[in-house]
Amino acid sequence: MNDSRLLISSVARHDPSHLRDLTGRVVSAGCGVEESHVAVMGEEIIVMMLVNGNWNAIAKLESTLQKLGEKDGVSLEVRRTGPKAQEGDRLPYIVEVVSADSPGIVHHLAGFFSSRNIAIDGLVSTCYQATQTGTAMFSAHISISIPAATQISALREEFMEFCDRMNLDAILEPVKA
Repeated sequence: MNDSRLLISSVARHDPSHLRDLTGRVVSAGCGVEESHVAVMGEEIIVMMLVNGNWNAIAKLESTLQKLGEKDGVSLEVRRTGPKAQEGDRLPYIVEVVSADSPGIVHHLAGFFSSRNIAIDGLVSTCYQATQTGTAMFSAHISISIPAATQISALREEFMEFCDRMNLDAILEPVKA
């Protein structure tokens, strides 16, 4: 029974063998990858994995990961965790934001949602140069969970006013199956 979970977070020099080495250790320990996220940022590769297995396989994996963590240039954090709590009283929504880049956009977005008890389940942001003008731009894709008791029309109005003040172009829409 795969009732134990291990959260693995790894940062290393961008080398294609790092992901292979990490997932090889997971498989060798008898565990499975339940969820993973991989991104290259600057010269580094960031790997986050939620791994599951029986308690013995998880303990074996923890032991073998210590050796990988001692490797030059690899930063590794490992933490035991449980399954994600199911929150049936929340509605899944997506937020897309585009604007000229300026300091603090992610901070202000996080503040807007957290002050309304809206959970950010996922956030991917990037800065880039607009091809037509060369302007520094910001883009974000945010997955949120809104409490079911929230009046969506009022939230949408507050969010649009917030975006107008911040000079952000944004949409807030439900996740469609």
